[in-house]
Amino acid sequence: MKFARRQFLHLAISIAALPTAVRGARAQTYPARPVRWIVPFAAGGPNDILARLLGQELSERLRQPFIIENRPGAGGNIGTEAVVRAAPDGYTLLMIATPQTINPALYDNLSFNFSRDIAPIATIIQGPLVLVVNPSVPAKTIPEFIAYAKANPRKINMAYVGNGSVSHVAGELFKTMTGIDLTYVPYRGGAPALTDVIGGQAQLYFVPTVASLEHIRSGRLRALAVTTARRSEFLPDIPALAEFLPGYEATIWFAVGAPKDTPAEIIDRLNKEINAALTNPKLKVQLAELGGTVMVGSSDNFRKLIASETEKWGKIVRDGNIKPE
Repeated sequence: MKFARRQFLHLAISIAALPTAVRGARAQTYPARPVRWIVPFAAGGPNDILARLLGQELSERLRQPFIIENRPGAGGNIGTEAVVRAAPDGYTLLMIATPQTINPALYDNLSFNFSRDIAPIATIIQGPLVLVVNPSVPAKTIPEFIAYAKANPRKINMAYVGNGSVSHVAGELFKTMTGIDLTYVPYRGGAPALTDVIGGQAQLYFVPTVASLEHIRSGRLRALAVTTARRSEFLPDIPALAEFLPGYEATIWFAVGAPKDTPAEIIDRLNKEINAALTNPKLKVQLAELGGTVMVGSSDNFRKLIASETEKWGKIVRDGNIKPE
């Protein structure tokens, strides 16, 4: 009886250990074939460039191709839905950026719930927008600009790229926190918006760092503030908006996700490899050229970021009655 009982206990322990062994083996062998990485925005933009840079690094580290597939449209929703409907096996990934936390409030009839249906893997980089004005605006500081805007309601044209874009909601948050009244002028791309602010047809623009640095340095634009919580390493002499408006923050960030129910061990493996890749000095230089600061962190921290951004931008979209174009 003792021998039989001993055999039974050993067998029970072995069976209980099987799931852990299987999970460990799956993580060790992943990836066993090429990985498809869907970028839900057009080729040539920052999402695409970033995915290709990091994808090459991951291909070298994991010895399988990371194939970039662009699926643009509907503010990133088309590509996101393709990933939501993909098999949760780690072989379909999603490029994620700030707009995907704005879209749930912006679009009424999405067939998926982004926070529920996408598993967060890892953050990559984040960067500020820069609040720039045409030099003809008689304000050189944020307090001066707020005073000028209040004295001239709706006489300042704010350029932005598309309804519900990051440049739009960043401006709406600024408007809400200051009580100023601006005239919004939508553009179909960043280049024409920038051209019109430089030309004086619009006076204010929340523009990505990488697109504005040359014009700020040449004096064609005046930078009043950056939108990160602290000053940017790329513009250390320009104050953060939060120095004047405590709690203001509007960043552009990029990250990686997968379909929900993707095995936790694959999520952990990818998180580990992405974080390791981000310490590569060559890659860090390339990312800095995109105006971004590396964001190394856990998938849990990324989940919290998604939750907080979705709540913040959802309120701004609803309160401002912002609708998609």
